Amino acid sequence: MNLFYQMQQTDILPNQFTFASVLPACANTTDLERGMEIHEEIIRCGFQSDVVVTNSLVDMYAKCGRTEIAREAFDKMPQRDVVSWTTMIVGYSQNGCGEEVIELFRQMHFAGLKPSLKTFTSVLSACASLAALEQGMQIHEEIIRTDFPYDAFLECALIDMYAKCGHMEVACKLFDKMCERDVVSWTVMIAGYAQNGREKEALKLFREMQLAGVKPGAKAFANILPACANLEALGRGVEIHGKIIVSGFHFDVIVESALMDMYAKCGNTEKARNLFDKMLQRDEVSWTLMIAGYAQNGYGTEALKLFQQMQIAGMKPNMKTFASVLPACANLAAFEQGREIHEEIIKSGFQCDVVVENALIDMYAKCGNIEKARELFDKMHRRDVISWTAMITGYAMHGSGKEALKLFQDMKKDGIMPNHVTLVSVLSACCHAGLVDEGLQCFNYLREHHGIVPTMEHYSCIVDLLGRAGRLDEAQDFINRMTLQPDSAMWSCLLGACRVHHNIELGESVAEHLFELNPRDAAPYVILSNMYATAGRWADFLKVRKSMKERTVKKMPGCSWIEIDKQMHVFLVGEDSHVQSQNAQQDS
Repeated sequence: MNLFYQMQQTDILPNQFTFASVLPACANTTDLERGMEIHEEIIRCGFQSDVVVTNSLVDMYAKCGRTEIAREAFDKMPQRDVVSWTTMIVGYSQNGCGEEVIELFRQMHFAGLKPSLKTFTSVLSACASLAALEQGMQIHEEIIRTDFPYDAFLECALIDMYAKCGHMEVACKLFDKMCERDVVSWTVMIAGYAQNGREKEALKLFREMQLAGVKPGAKAFANILPACANLEALGRGVEIHGKIIVSGFHFDVIVESALMDMYAKCGNTEKARNLFDKMLQRDEVSWTLMIAGYAQNGYGTEALKLFQQMQIAGMKPNMKTFASVLPACANLAAFEQGREIHEEIIKSGFQCDVVVENALIDMYAKCGNIEKARELFDKMHRRDVISWTAMITGYAMHGSGKEALKLFQDMKKDGIMPNHVTLVSVLSACCHAGLVDEGLQCFNYLREHHGIVPTMEHYSCIVDLLGRAGRLDEAQDFINRMTLQPDSAMWSCLLGACRVHHNIELGESVAEHLFELNPRDAAPYVILSNMYATAGRWADFLKVRKSMKERTVKKMPGCSWIEIDKQMHVFLVGEDSHVQSQNAQQDS
């Protein structure tokens, strides 16, 4: 660029080769302003119809993110060669315009031009991003017919396409047939396993990669860490963290973000925050992952504080940020803060994103405004299984069992396949509304017609359903016939039902199971002793309390969250350290 500036100070006029050489400098530095100035000079010099110059212009505009100007320049070309079509296709692909890539590739065929290796690589990348398996397979067939010489980049693009379309078997076959495997091919395959929920295979391949003498790069580390996160394999993640430090990639922002996410998903939010605070530079992804980490681990207050700090730091929240912070508002029932974030979402133009809409429905429902949740649900242009489940869950929480069941029927009519979370929500709605028979019918229907394998949570819902209705013998019989070993949550449901319906004999038996499973949990001791007290069996009451004391089992104090002026305040029973405790006691 400096030489070009010096040239302009002389009497020497630039020609088409000069412009074709200087435009890539603007493209590589994304200097749009300077690129547009050179474009004006190209027009003044009369080179706007030169195919080589226009190809460089299209490339420059695309790399600067202005695909609409790049397409305008492309459409005005009096003649186009393979490079012209490929440059525009690559530009669309790099800017995430997958559908435009596939359409332009089709037009290129109609124009009678033969795609190059670079063309195929870019189109396959677009198919991968769109999960367009059919088009990807057609392109694969065309590559075979074209009989290109072996190219590692093209092979990697094919593996990536099949992996992102969920066809790991085909991706694996292509990988196994590769003549040479470099760090890129290993990384693509590892990413494919991790993205398709096959984390153990991803970790195994990561080991094989190192045994083959291939050193992982930043992308390999960034792709293997989510596998550790999803498996909650903290030990393996820590081991990989050590390799990252040795390899010198610990200052790479993508790797740092993946590390932070791994620690947060493994429950170590303190370590995740420590990494976040040490980051030399933070982008929207870094902030969003840390906010999500806090929200997922139950630290809603910290998530909201960090969201505010993000905005103070001048970072604009994206769709994922909003979808991460809204659950924090939901779990804290922080209605005012949730409503303000909703207003920000509207201003940012993300209100039509289905993930954000789902999070808003969940937030309003959990904050007590079921009418607003339903209003948003009804206005949605597209609903997925999470949308329906969030609304059904909202009705369940509000004790509106009949509305939840009606919505479940509407969901089936709409052709949306329920998942295991939907079943939990429907059963929970039936529990709260006392709809025992309807709940049992839904349980059997989803198991028999949708192939949903019941989990412990589903079984617990059925026990709770029967227990609330006083059908304690049926609940016990259901537990005895289960294929899974009952956990403490299930026995706790039944014990609570025994207390409500004054069945001390069964309650004693259930409490014994709980004492064995978790001898340090105070809840079963307290419930059983209260059952004895209600029945006037004071000797048994004292016996249970004595047992608690001998085993040093302590009851945790109750806790309340109150939102005042958009600030969350926590009060513990019998504890007066909060600054407002004395004022609250005086007012009462």
